[in-house]
Amino acid sequence: PRIKPLVMDNGEVLDPPPSDVDLVDVVGCCVSQTCEENPSGHLTSQVIGQMPQMSEERALAILDSAKDGWKGGSGTWPQMSTCVVHPKFVSQMLLKRETIIDVLMWEIGKSRKDATAEFDRTMGFIDNLLTEIRNDAEFNSSWQTIGSTVAYVRRAAIGIILCLGPFNYPLNETYATLIPALLMGNVVIVKIPTVGGLAHLLTMEAFSNALPAGAIHFVSGSGRKTMPPIMSSGSVDGLAFIGGSKAADELIRQHPRPHRLKLFLQLEAKNMGIFLPDIFIKENASVFDQALDETMTGTLSYNGQRCTALKLLFVPSQHADSFVEKYTKRVEAASVGLPWKIGESGSYSTITPLPNQKRVAYMTKLIDDAISKGAKVVNKDGGSLVGGPDSTLMVPAVLYPVTRDMDVFWEEQFGPVIPIAPYEELETILMYARLGDYGQQVSVFSSVNDATEAASLVDAFSSVFGKININTQCGRSPDSLPFSGRRSSAMGVMSIRDALREFSIPTVISYKNRESNEDVVEAIEKASRFMEQLK
Repeated sequence: PRIKPLVMDNGEVLDPPPSDVDLVDVVGCCVSQTCEENPSGHLTSQVIGQMPQMSEERALAILDSAKDGWKGGSGTWPQMSTCVVHPKFVSQMLLKRETIIDVLMWEIGKSRKDATAEFDRTMGFIDNLLTEIRNDAEFNSSWQTIGSTVAYVRRAAIGIILCLGPFNYPLNETYATLIPALLMGNVVIVKIPTVGGLAHLLTMEAFSNALPAGAIHFVSGSGRKTMPPIMSSGSVDGLAFIGGSKAADELIRQHPRPHRLKLFLQLEAKNMGIFLPDIFIKENASVFDQALDETMTGTLSYNGQRCTALKLLFVPSQHADSFVEKYTKRVEAASVGLPWKIGESGSYSTITPLPNQKRVAYMTKLIDDAISKGAKVVNKDGGSLVGGPDSTLMVPAVLYPVTRDMDVFWEEQFGPVIPIAPYEELETILMYARLGDYGQQVSVFSSVNDATEAASLVDAFSSVFGKININTQCGRSPDSLPFSGRRSSAMGVMSIRDALREFSIPTVISYKNRESNEDVVEAIEKASRFMEQLK
């Protein structure tokens, strides 16, 4: 694909962008390897689009447009019945489906299967949001009587929401915040990520055609240049941020009145996969095989570049060598290649290129540190690059034995490096949970024989993690369940219902239950847009 640079100005898509906006090339993570075009057999990068680079002045002009769109809650969008835009927006998005899938493969190395799933899951999420709004009394309320008070309670917008999404799920994770924020009547400013941003350029036309001017705005370019002036203005009412905690803290500190800033944060995680001893006995062979399958997907789906990935495996010392042997065989059998390539098995590549050299360098740093402190890369060619030194296609590296003095024991690798740590006692695991910075999820792999020990972990972890998975990899789905976290992993809850709540405030209309009030209130209800029932 070759994606054109676009800018949205107060609801209008500008093609080409204004002359005062600089453009930078966006380089794809990889190109096809063909002997005819590239006799060396090396994988090289290729320009696949351009991204507008906005100045501080343009970022502030976009903020002014957002303020006009909000107008203290009286703007066109906050005063509309937002459900009416849904069919038009979705139909416009579906026209871009194949192009967006292609861009996700080319820019961030997502396999065709995963890229397709990301787009389709996002569209399904939007449908489910509308169903929730129409059917849940919290969003489409009716009157209730409490003693002598009659009240109408309905959730309403917060104000201007600044949304920053990640590179790994640029469509799904960003839309999981910005769409609920929009549907609740907020005005949204989207900061397009530096990596993974081209997909957002492809959505501008759908937003422009479906929403009134002033409802949604896009800022692209350097976050360090564009975000500080927007945040320091004090005009942002809510921050939806998915990324690293350090960047989130820095943004929040720039707001002059952080006490009034509504926060929704999804941050790092260091999710453990814990294997209890009895799962290794012969009679539990089928349970163990299923656990290995879940672990394989949990550690290496999309190269481990997921906040919900399993990032540290704890295995009983007496079974560690056996586990490493069996798990490593699965890793070595995984197909390594370009996202759109179908292997001999008839499936798309499991391991695909990382988005850039920066990620490769960080994986290498973690591997080198662990090796220097006694770990080994136990799988064939682990940590090597396929396609030459400029490639980002990295063979996964299984590290064993990993100990607490190694960086990868504590740091979130967010990539195809799998640390395996042997343990003698459960207290080692409980200590890790108590001392760690993160509290998103954990997976416990157990048989019925270990149910008592598993139950003790569940009890201990219930105050540490947002989700405890039994014999299952960590994950966000299904979207109807709460997705939360503690400590430096999250602030706020993600689900179809919870996302709508995160970006809205309960608003109450009430009166004393007197006959003289009924006619007045009935007349107000008939004339009010806010009190109109959604259909």
